[in-house]
Amino acid sequence: MPRRSAGLLIHRGTGDGIEVLLGHPGGPFYARKDDGSWSIPKGEYTDEDPLDAARREFVEEVGIAVPDGPAVDLGEVRQSSGKIVTAWAVAGDIDVTVAVSNTFEMEWPPRSGTLQSFPEIDRVAWFDLQTADTKILASQRPFLERLRAAVG
Repeated sequence: MPRRSAGLLIHRGTGDGIEVLLGHPGGPFYARKDDGSWSIPKGEYTDEDPLDAARREFVEEVGIAVPDGPAVDLGEVRQSSGKIVTAWAVAGDIDVTVAVSNTFEMEWPPRSGTLQSFPEIDRVAWFDLQTADTKILASQRPFLERLRAAVG
């Protein structure tokens, strides 16, 4: 059975002025990566309603309450790892300067025996849809297309 994640694609603006909120993964493996590395804030779940999991993970990874309003189902994608990601679009304007992510620990440098803490998301930013196409993981690009179709 594949692992499952759920996330939210927060967006603001209309028409050609639509912007989306993406997160850059923290930790040493992504420190020098940019284009093709950003993601919707998301996380794994098991025995939980996927939309509830998406809302919980957003708060954990961004540290900001989910905007009020309806969640538009953007369907699923399968990432190269085999993980299935389900996403919803929610309209809202978030101040990214106050974002604070939860952390994870890993041995770094490898085989050093030293555990270090890193943020799950080291930064969040707003991107217009054209720029987001370049920044987001290739497997998540369909969410941007589905958002375009949903909000016009």
